[in-house]
Amino acid sequence: MEQLTISFVIPSYNEAGNIANVMKAISDEMAHQQMAYEVLFVDDGSTDGTMIEIRDIQYTYPEAEYVSFTRNFGKEAAIIAGLQHAKGHAVILMDADLQHPPALISELLKGFEEGYDQVIAKRNRKGDSRLRSLLSSAYYRIVNKAIDVQLNDGEGDFRLLSRRAVDSLLLLSEGNRFSKGLYAWIGLEQKTITYENVTRQHGETKWSFSKLLNYAIDGIVSFNTKPLRLCMYIGLATLTSALVYIFVTLIGIFLHGVAVPGYFTTISAVLFLGGIQLLSLGIIGEYIGRIYNETKKRPHYLVRQTSVEAKREGQATVHGS
Repeated sequence: MEQLTISFVIPSYNEAGNIANVMKAISDEMAHQQMAYEVLFVDDGSTDGTMIEIRDIQYTYPEAEYVSFTRNFGKEAAIIAGLQHAKGHAVILMDADLQHPPALISELLKGFEEGYDQVIAKRNRKGDSRLRSLLSSAYYRIVNKAIDVQLNDGEGDFRLLSRRAVDSLLLLSEGNRFSKGLYAWIGLEQKTITYENVTRQHGETKWSFSKLLNYAIDGIVSFNTKPLRLCMYIGLATLTSALVYIFVTLIGIFLHGVAVPGYFTTISAVLFLGGIQLLSLGIIGEYIGRIYNETKKRPHYLVRQTSVEAKREGQATVHGS
C-alpha cells in the first residue's frame, strides 16, 4: 500500500523571523505520524530575507520546498500556487506566523483518516477587541444573507484538504479568488475542530483596515449578483417615491396654487437621487471591473524560482536568478 504523503502549504510574506520556527514546529508534530510529508513555502515577493531563511532551513530539513514569486501577488495567489505545486494525498494550509497552532496537525490528520475531505480549524475571538468581534459578527450575518454559500465566523484558510478537494479547487480558475467562499462552494464532507485564538510571535500583521474592507467586499461580490438586483430595487423604490411626490405636489398646486419654492426640498432631492445613482454606478462598476480583469486571462502569479520540479497547469515561470 502506498504511503500517505501530506503537503503543508505556507504562504509567506516578510516572515523571516517565523520561517525556522514554523518549520521546526511542523517537523516535531510530524515526527509522531507514520506519514511522509513536504513543507512548501510560497514566498509572496518578500523583501526582508524570507527566501534566505527558507534556503537555510533546507540544509536541516530536506522536506522543505519553496516557490518564490517575482513580486507580491497577494495571499490568494500564494494559496493557489501552493495547491498547484503540492504533491501530497492531502494538503494542510497554514500561516507562517504560528497563529495557526501546529499542535492541531494531529487532529487535522485524524479527520482526514476518518474520511473527511475538509477538516477545518475554527478559532474563537479570544484576544480580539470588542469592536473587532462585533464588526466581524455583523459582517458574517450580512454576507450570509447576501451570498449563495455559507461562511462561518472564525473559519479561515487553516484547514486540511484532501486531494479530491484540492483538485476541485484547481478546477475553479477565476482570477478574482475568495478562498473562504470557494471552500464552501465545493462542498464535500467536512469536519470542524475549534481552537483558541493565538497571537503573532514575530513581525506585524499584513492586514490593514483597508485590506480587510476590500476583502469583505470581495466576499460579497464574488459569489452573487444580488447587489445588482438591489440597484434595480432601489431604483424602482426611488422612482415610485418620486412619482408619488410629483402627484401630491400637483394636487397641492391645483388646490392651493403655487407655493414659494423650497430650497431644502430641491437640495434634498438632488443629493438623494445623486447618491442613489453614484452607489448604483459603483456596484455596477465593481462587476464590470471584475469582468474586465477576467477577460485578460493573466496568470495568478509569476514564479521567480522554485525548488519544486513538478508543475501544474496555470502557472507561469520567469527564468533567472
